[in-house]
Amino acid sequence: MKNKKKVYVGLSVDIIHEGHINILKIANKLGDVIVGLLTDEAIASYKNIPHLNYNRRKIIIQNIKFVKKVIPQNTLSYVPNLNIIKPDFVVHGDDWKIGVQKKTRSDVIKTLKKWSGKLIEPKYTKNISSTIIKNKILEIGSLPQNRVSRLKRLLSSKKIVRILESHNSLTGLIIEKLKIKKNNIDVEFDGMWSSSLTDSATKGKPDNSSLDFSARISSLNDMMDSTTKPLVFDADNGGQIEHIPFLIRSLERSGASAVIIEDKIGLKKNSLFKNQKGTKQDKPNIFAKKINKICNSRQSNDFMVIARIESFILGKGLNDALKRADIYSKAGADAILIHSKEKTPKEIFAFAQKFRKSKNFIPLVCVPSTYSKVYEKDLIKNGFSMVIYANQLLRAAYPAMQNAAKSILEQGRAFEVDKKIISIKEIISLIKND
Repeated sequence: MKNKKKVYVGLSVDIIHEGHINILKIANKLGDVIVGLLTDEAIASYKNIPHLNYNRRKIIIQNIKFVKKVIPQNTLSYVPNLNIIKPDFVVHGDDWKIGVQKKTRSDVIKTLKKWSGKLIEPKYTKNISSTIIKNKILEIGSLPQNRVSRLKRLLSSKKIVRILESHNSLTGLIIEKLKIKKNNIDVEFDGMWSSSLTDSATKGKPDNSSLDFSARISSLNDMMDSTTKPLVFDADNGGQIEHIPFLIRSLERSGASAVIIEDKIGLKKNSLFKNQKGTKQDKPNIFAKKINKICNSRQSNDFMVIARIESFILGKGLNDALKRADIYSKAGADAILIHSKEKTPKEIFAFAQKFRKSKNFIPLVCVPSTYSKVYEKDLIKNGFSMVIYANQLLRAAYPAMQNAAKSILEQGRAFEVDKKIISIKEIISLIKND
């Protein structure tokens, strides 16, 4: 006779190891196993999203013989699904008694009591190599086809996607590996920003398109070789429309997830300069053709086109920016970067408030270089989905290097500066792969 007992197991993984199989085996002995598979959004609420999206993970889980059914678990909390299913048992390893899932466990116990359900907690399976699993994940994540799609998944899963400027492989590794705990949740940067400003500066050239795309993509490839996180490429105005397909193919081959192009024309002048005299903005319908060209050139629809509007930079005001946003959205842009050089986010918030009402609304991106006091929570509240910290690592590196060099000259030796810089051991630890 078929066992009618219902057993609930919550899973989030995209690489299954023997510990998960052990949990499912035990659950299967108790009854029909219903797996609540955490969605990307649920996982993103406490750590980075998995390398495989929900549908691909679901295919893996539902093909395991111990599993009767797979349903989405839309929150870290089990409670909503438990209240619907009312399982006789919930099975979970005993490793969640501490850490970020401690409260989740407590809520499960409290909820099961309503219908006399029981929590079963097998001992956590020992001797599983987390290093091997991590290396497998990194290997999957570094493939261009997986990497390209990751940014779009992050945008649909997280309240805000956090991108930090990277101007070489070492800064890419900092972004790749830096992680902090904040309110018991992992906080990290979601991806890298390849900026024309910082690329030019590191090569001692002015930020006026002196550095061609081939030189920049060569630097980008070095970063991609040593990292796995998504990369957003700053392409200035994209150059001549005829050259755009070659740029997009190169970026996709490298594994870049998005390109940002601005609607200024002519010789580039950095948008943060006060004097924008002589700087011209493209006609919106002509710029829309560039967007459309990128959309038709890309191999994957997951590769994102982000249109950067310079109306505020050039003093053209809110209505001009809104008009352009609608046109660019209809042309196929996946997101809008609204740029500002004001010291507060007032004008970009005004733009967001209006644009959110448009039927052509698409995700919003900002670069808070001049209005750096703004908190991410306020960006979220005002409808922004991505924040790009566009030049902070380069600006931090320059004074540190200059001060170190000055100290060596003044002291006639390196001892004094050694106390202010990281050790060779730490540098090697950052670079090595194991």
